[in-house]
Amino acid sequence: MKTTSIRFLQLVLALIAIVALIILVRFPLMEGRAQNLDLFSIYTDPFILYGYVSSIAFFISLFKAFKLLGYIAHNKLFTMDSIRILKSIKYCAISLSGLIGLAALYIRFFHHEDDDPAGFLMLCTITIFICVVVATLVAVLEKILQNAIDMKSENDLTI
Repeated sequence: MKTTSIRFLQLVLALIAIVALIILVRFPLMEGRAQNLDLFSIYTDPFILYGYVSSIAFFISLFKAFKLLGYIAHNKLFTMDSIRILKSIKYCAISLSGLIGLAALYIRFFHHEDDDPAGFLMLCTITIFICVVVATLVAVLEKILQNAIDMKSENDLTI
């Protein structure tokens, strides 16, 4: 793969991380539970803090994908390090789907009577589905890469 396309993908990942960080900082100031709170109380709200802690798995997986693209750029895709990175991305996607599921359950059972949680719950459902699809794709890619590394090591032993 050309290094320009890999650098472009790394730039896209960095932009996704920056936009996600901006959303995490600005969204509580404008919407929802913390709209009428002061600046200090917004960031001590337990649900907002839970969102920040849950987003750590997202940022770790973005960093690992950035690192994997670096391995691809240096022709080091067929190494055990790339398999470890793929496992890490898979575990991050699984944990993120579980954390989002817990947030959805919390909102479903403890929402205010005047609030309608349907939009939030649908957003959680879609996000969980995306995380599960990502985890499945990464697991398949991990298996294919592991088989390729095993075949390469067998061929190296026979030569």
